[in-house]
Amino acid sequence: MRVRDFAPLVLLCIALTGCADRGIRQPDTGTMPEAAPVTAPGASPGPTVNPSAVAAEMPFYRCMEEHGLTLAYRDSGIPRVVEENGPRFAAAQEACLPLRPSRSPVQAAARDLTAARAASECMRAEGIGWYPDPDPVTGEVDQAAGGTPEQWSALKKDHMDAMVKCMPRP
Repeated sequence: MRVRDFAPLVLLCIALTGCADRGIRQPDTGTMPEAAPVTAPGASPGPTVNPSAVAAEMPFYRCMEEHGLTLAYRDSGIPRVVEENGPRFAAAQEACLPLRPSRSPVQAAARDLTAARAASECMRAEGIGWYPDPDPVTGEVDQAAGGTPEQWSALKKDHMDAMVKCMPRP
């Protein structure tokens, strides 16, 4: 067989690939596609998707569509905007952001909270008295809770030794 005998087969494969579903949602039908979780054998499942949280965000995503943006759905069923860097994105986000529900803070694990508190105490013991305690729920340090913007900007430059000593490493 010669190469040209395979040309129709190659063209057929290319044409069929172009018809494949790429996860981009067609015009709004008001329903979300069903997505079954897929887990590799022996692997632990990923984070659980809260259907009511996704449903609460749908007005935001419908608004983004109404402003000319395209949505795609992740394997988990959660929508995302495809053109986040496109020219219409900023205007659409400004118009639709009031429709997006605020997210609840995620509770940090007890060991992570303990490590964050210890890091804050260590930083203060190393002479950085303005360093704040972490948030008791998330374990994150809020820069507004202590220090000036200038102190935060200079933290890595002026206190690298304290940061290396005190900050937990992954």
